[in-house]
Amino acid sequence: MKIIPLGIWGGYPQANSATSSFLIEEDGFHLLLDCGSGVLASLQNYISIQQLDAVIITHYHHDHIADVGALHYAKLIQNQLADQPKTLAIYAHDRDEQYHSLSFKEHIEAFNIIKTSQIGPFTIETTETNHPVYCLAIKLEAKGKKVVFTADTGWKKSLIPFSQHADLLVSEANLYQEYEGKIPGHMSGRQAGALAEKAAAKQLILTHLPHFGDVQNILKEAEQTYTNQATIAVVGQSITI
Repeated sequence: MKIIPLGIWGGYPQANSATSSFLIEEDGFHLLLDCGSGVLASLQNYISIQQLDAVIITHYHHDHIADVGALHYAKLIQNQLADQPKTLAIYAHDRDEQYHSLSFKEHIEAFNIIKTSQIGPFTIETTETNHPVYCLAIKLEAKGKKVVFTADTGWKKSLIPFSQHADLLVSEANLYQEYEGKIPGHMSGRQAGALAEKAAAKQLILTHLPHFGDVQNILKEAEQTYTNQATIAVVGQSITI
């Protein structure tokens, strides 16, 4: 399984960048996790629009869905040009009315991720996170390897067994330690490291980063609570597990 960060920011993209999003590849199948601001432009550095097989939306905050509208038009145009039009599957929860706007004529079809156990070569499991809106952490398994994406979340004990023995834990780290408990729905680097440590995850990658301060300090905080390898996600730097 190959994971490519497409964006690393929370809230909004910095200049020439994108919000937190990942391209996951297995056996020629291309899965996009979240589609916020700047993601569609970043995606095309690695694959074409028509190569994309499926999309997962973890929740409906704009930094995770802002480019879905652009994706609709991209699929419309690409299918008009293609000899063999291709329908794109979007998987998202139905706990929000926006779920019903995801389908787009014959070009994009939405599926309820809560009722989904398989997406292409990936076995999938979800669990609700600690966030102001309904949000899902995602677990993907393929060929005996397991990767967990926390999506947006504050500290939640149930994420420990959900992430247990993950080959890779991709955790949000939107806060510095001094902001723990002051900003709801997000974790600090220290908490992300603690989650990885308690879950015995083999590797930790930090994403959904803040727009202030020195983000290297978030990594330092994570390294204080996690004994294995921790890194900050780097756009375009693929991870193979």
